[in-house]
Amino acid sequence: MSSTSTAHIAVHHENPQILKPRTVVKKVLAKQQQEGAGAIVRRSIGRPDLKTLDPFLLLDYATVSPPAGFPDHPHRGFETVSYVLEGAITHEDFAGHKGTIGAGDLQWMTAGRGIIHSEMPAGDGVNKGLQLWVNLSSKDKMIEPNYQELQSKDINRVQKDGIDVRIIAGEAFGVRSPIYTRTPTMFLDFAMNPGSQLHQPITEGWNAFVYIIEGEGVFGHESSSTALSHHTLILSDGDGVKAWNKSRRSLRFLLIAGQPLNEPVVQYGPFVMNTLEEIEQAFEDYRLCKNGFEKARNWKRRA
Repeated sequence: MSSTSTAHIAVHHENPQILKPRTVVKKVLAKQQQEGAGAIVRRSIGRPDLKTLDPFLLLDYATVSPPAGFPDHPHRGFETVSYVLEGAITHEDFAGHKGTIGAGDLQWMTAGRGIIHSEMPAGDGVNKGLQLWVNLSSKDKMIEPNYQELQSKDINRVQKDGIDVRIIAGEAFGVRSPIYTRTPTMFLDFAMNPGSQLHQPITEGWNAFVYIIEGEGVFGHESSSTALSHHTLILSDGDGVKAWNKSRRSLRFLLIAGQPLNEPVVQYGPFVMNTLEEIEQAFEDYRLCKNGFEKARNWKRRA
């Protein structure tokens, strides 16, 4: 993790008492597949054996080297959370918004009623990152697009008892993220030293999962089987999760949770709405450059 993040030493923060610990109810290996223009992703949520986990629609761990990438493509009806682990990605959209996010940086994009953008490697070499799709409620699906971006140095970070956490969204060890989540969401990036133990509260009723980036760990009960890298662990309901690093090397994982929307989900490629009629309308709007896609006419990325 970047040493430039805003660091807090949680000296006076006690480990919270987890009365209803969550357990692992399903384990999914993120298998490689090709997406975009030659990019390789490990997809867990969004696969046939884990189509969605309300409010989450997709989770990809992407490995991209030039000339591969994700050229111009549309979205409507949800949010994309892009988190770079290695290298840098340049993004550009039809509204003139353009920038580069590097290792440890975050972009939380609300596609809303419509956006067309591209995501391409900023330089030579291997670029790695994760992208999460968060669904929007029916009342929010047609809002204006919006971006929230945090550089690595501006992401709140806590170090305590062999645990290092970067707080992308939500709260850990009494420290909150400034990111506003229209669909209530927690997104935490944990690194645990060998021998460390974690107690992390999670709002009851929220769906939650762990994605292991590297290393191996034990989640739920101390006697549970060890989970390895690139596995997604779906957690039962409860008021928090416990984790142990019993290995000899560092464990890094994402802990993500969100409030279910409990609404119908109709998805066709880059459009996610509540009804088939709304999907058909999205395709018509995209084709005719209207109702949010007006700026798409004759637009192409410059990079």
